[in-house]
Amino acid sequence: MTENTQVFNGTAKLYVFTSAIACVGLGTIAVYSSGLGLIDPTFHRAAGFALALIVAISTSRIRREAKSPATGIRATLHLVTDLALLVAGLWSILSFNFVQTQMNVALYDVSNSDAWPALAGLVVFLELCRRLWGWGLFGVGAFGVLYLLFGQNLPGILEHTGFSMKEVAEALWYNTNKGVFGAITNIVLSTVFIFIIFGVLLEGTGAGHTLLKFAFLATRKTSGGPAHAAILASSMFGTMSGSTVANIVGTGTFTIPMIKKRGFSPTFAAGIEATASSGGQIMPPIMGAAALVMADLTGVGYLNIIVAALFPALFYYFSLFSAVTVESRRQGIEVQALTINDKITKVDLINSVLFIGPILTVIGSLLAGYSTSAAGFYAVIAVLILSIVNPEVRADPMRVWRSFLKGSQSGATLLVAIAAIGILVGSLDSTGLGLKLANVIAEIRGESLFSALLVAMVGALILGMGMPTLPAYLIIILVMGPAIQALGVSMLTAHMFVFYYGVASSLTPPVAIAAYAAAPIAGANPLMTAFMAFRLGMAKFIIPFVFAFYPTVLIIEEFSLLPFIWIVFRTCFCIWLFSSALSGYDRRKLSWPEIIVRFVVAFTMLVPTFAIHIPAILIGMGLIAFDIRLSRNVITKSEGAT
Repeated sequence: MTENTQVFNGTAKLYVFTSAIACVGLGTIAVYSSGLGLIDPTFHRAAGFALALIVAISTSRIRREAKSPATGIRATLHLVTDLALLVAGLWSILSFNFVQTQMNVALYDVSNSDAWPALAGLVVFLELCRRLWGWGLFGVGAFGVLYLLFGQNLPGILEHTGFSMKEVAEALWYNTNKGVFGAITNIVLSTVFIFIIFGVLLEGTGAGHTLLKFAFLATRKTSGGPAHAAILASSMFGTMSGSTVANIVGTGTFTIPMIKKRGFSPTFAAGIEATASSGGQIMPPIMGAAALVMADLTGVGYLNIIVAALFPALFYYFSLFSAVTVESRRQGIEVQALTINDKITKVDLINSVLFIGPILTVIGSLLAGYSTSAAGFYAVIAVLILSIVNPEVRADPMRVWRSFLKGSQSGATLLVAIAAIGILVGSLDSTGLGLKLANVIAEIRGESLFSALLVAMVGALILGMGMPTLPAYLIIILVMGPAIQALGVSMLTAHMFVFYYGVASSLTPPVAIAAYAAAPIAGANPLMTAFMAFRLGMAKFIIPFVFAFYPTVLIIEEFSLLPFIWIVFRTCFCIWLFSSALSGYDRRKLSWPEIIVRFVVAFTMLVPTFAIHIPAILIGMGLIAFDIRLSRNVITKSEGAT
């Protein structure tokens, strides 16, 4: 072993050890603050970001060195750069803590000397955001800073009155309502963090594998088989992990090879897994970080968010089941018997408590009136207690500890993303740009709710493209939210609308991160997989319009039983016609005129006017009857020929 290699290995171990210590601190703070006691808000945010800073520097360097190890002078430069980032970052965080402490005990104005550590902090966290999350999220944060500094020189609605360096520091750094240490950071630290740890613990203790076997058992009598199982498993697994890519890796490595083995193409196998995995975040009861943040931002309560999200999520997964059913018919794939590996064993039945128990704990805690963070705390305790039923955990107890560290690491990297979002929040709030954009959208849309939602949808997909769900959702709601609410749409409906498109942006070509994660597992072309996932997930683009025009679907705001049943029927019928038209197949191959008519009828039956949607439903029924009759004739002729 060379001297350079020894130095590299020693440095890597130092990064890993430092990251682990910081992860322990972050995880301990999350557990303590969610269920054991209160922490001073200023200290909580400062300590959270200080520890996240250490984790982010270590994690980003470990990832980079794994791809391209550096030696010699280059390795030394990397180490010096990281130390400079650490010192500058800690200096800026200590400055925030000092200024906030002074503000709490006396009258204190941010001075020019306070601006320098604030600027250093902004640079450090934007650089870490670039390392961990890429140029997209970095660009969002950089725009926020540069816009405050130089926006007074821009034309039209982009122009503002101008901000000094001190005012920029006050708006983006020394502020507990907006900026890096603002309200969104508080939500993530106090509520979201414990659920991230919970999800990773649930996965690490073996719940995912058992969940997959139950999904295969439930779909054993369908022609789609493993494809249907992937949808079912991803909906349940995604509600635990809250991450599209983690969902794909967690279930796709099992389901994609089995989908291909059943006879589906690699592109279809990767596409259905990507689409199903992205939907896990909209599936109650856990849903993921974005839903937790939504509950705080809207003030409607997490339990209400769960109820509101239920039927839109069921619509989405019904569309995926429909797409697989149609595709299996088109390829002539038949139902197959279970193999011995698919059957549920006694160990699987025992392990089922690993996901049933904690999820019931969350729901029970919320129904009992506990806070969302307390529900997460009790769920973590339930996971730790129940994990001993899994023989694999008993054989290797350290897997629970590794999961805890992994969860803390995920939370730390999320905090870095939230720093960029906080910068955008502070910038939009300080300049009023969000309201200006809302007025522009209002002018474009005219008086039509549909056209306004269409503009909002396109804007949301562009803003969220290539980003994880939580940052995408936050950016979209900041920019598009005021415009949607100005139409008379309720706050919850507006948030749910942009939330769906934040999730859908992970399926939208050309930057379809979900498809790019699934394609290598299937050995499929990433771009073709992106287009396949986009086609399979098209219902996700329709469903937000349904609950925007029919809020009764969300149950908690304007619920009325008969209108609810009526729109549920129409939506399901629309999804079936839409899915079959996209595939060009139902019980037989559809002609082009049939495909066009199905598209038109599917959309028309969602129009609120009775005089329009009733004839559309009747035509749709006629199309189904016509297809059944012709398919029977084909079968009769083939049997006669035999």
